[in-house]
Amino acid sequence: MSSSPHRVSENDRRRDRLPATEETGLETNPEKTTAGQDADVAQPVEKEVVDAPPNGGYGWVCVLCCFWINAHTWGINSSYGVFLQFYLDNNHYPGASALQFAFVGGLSISMALLVSPAATTTTRLYGTRVTLLIGVFFETLALIGASFAHEIWQLFLSQGICFGWGMGYLFVGSVGIVPQWFTTNRSFASGIATAGSGLGGLMYSLATNAMIHSLGVGWAFRILGILAFTVNTICALLIKDRNKAIGSSQLAFDYTLFARPEYLLLLGWGFFSMLGYIVLLFSLPSYATSIGLSPNQGSIVGGLLNLGQGLGRPFVGMFSDSVGRINIAGFLTVTAGLFCLVIWIFAKSFGVLIFFAVSVGTVSGTFWTTIAPVGAEVVVLPTTFAEPIALELRQETGNIYLHAQIFTGLMYVMAGGVCMWYLRAWKIGQIERIAAEEGKSPAQIGVAVADGHPAQRSKGSKSNVVKRLCAWKRV
Repeated sequence: MSSSPHRVSENDRRRDRLPATEETGLETNPEKTTAGQDADVAQPVEKEVVDAPPNGGYGWVCVLCCFWINAHTWGINSSYGVFLQFYLDNNHYPGASALQFAFVGGLSISMALLVSPAATTTTRLYGTRVTLLIGVFFETLALIGASFAHEIWQLFLSQGICFGWGMGYLFVGSVGIVPQWFTTNRSFASGIATAGSGLGGLMYSLATNAMIHSLGVGWAFRILGILAFTVNTICALLIKDRNKAIGSSQLAFDYTLFARPEYLLLLGWGFFSMLGYIVLLFSLPSYATSIGLSPNQGSIVGGLLNLGQGLGRPFVGMFSDSVGRINIAGFLTVTAGLFCLVIWIFAKSFGVLIFFAVSVGTVSGTFWTTIAPVGAEVVVLPTTFAEPIALELRQETGNIYLHAQIFTGLMYVMAGGVCMWYLRAWKIGQIERIAAEEGKSPAQIGVAVADGHPAQRSKGSKSNVVKRLCAWKRV
């Protein structure tokens, strides 16, 4: 017989996953071991090590890296509300209109989402670190370039397009890292990572306003550029992916998803909720000055909106595991819309506006903690045109933001109360179909089991859609 190592069987691999005390489930019988057996038996067997997620360890370093990357991409971008307030109140770029300034902010987010297929391809070909460093280059170039801009078209190219490219490469490179390192703590860890955008938004909304008024717009951009370059570079060098260990593949764009009704409902939710989110994010500081508050108070309100996001996102992740992701996403989206319609419209003082900013911040950015990596390319339009729509809805007198406030609230209600509600009904129907096929009750089919089944048109029994719309189930 050959003395080469044995090929590891599937049973060997299964035993590798068991604790040492249960490795074989059989007792060793020395009577069955004889000197006449093949020499192969006495040789050590090389076994494949199953690379399961460590559920922590260096993963927490990656969580912190993603946290600070989010703080220095989406967090810095959130401070555009402060820039927009300054642009609207001062003739810093002669001849530029309010609509043009609104497009600058919209472009930064839409370019980040539009570039995601290219960033995904870069990750597949060259790895995560290269993708992140490309993002660092574009973002730094954008902020430093914006500091020397004197005309509106230069601001479009720098703070709009180039900054969006950098943010997109950093987002795509980092967004899939945390789930690779965790199992039971996955939603909580992801919530901590995405909370970085809220903390960064708080820090840089306040810092940007102070820098603009003490150092000028140019140096505000330069300082932001230096900080973003330093922090993002360190994080890009420390972060590690597990793409090879888990066999992850990056597909730039899967057009076949558009044939699935549940995916269209999901994208409808993202489309409408982002129309509301962008208006809220960029308009709140300007609204504060429109009711007589100072620019400093406006920046505080914008910062507290981001603080609410930072505080809320870890809890969104935690409750999603226990209550159901679709349930939480739909409920919080509708809640954000109601906050806009019931509180924001009537917020005429600094105290009430602070309460609204923190409250709505905890529930308004649900999209970024759920399906952003899946539906990024499809929400390019709402992120581009949301703030221009809001500024066009402004009135000349009275509550000039009233129509924009109503628009924001209705978009959130449309997203959560229609799209996500019907998606929830579809999911319950899928669980009922699987239960009918396997001869079980729907209560015996978990959401994870349903997620593992291929999506297809139901052939089993399914309840009436009205009943599913009203049914309660963790989905």
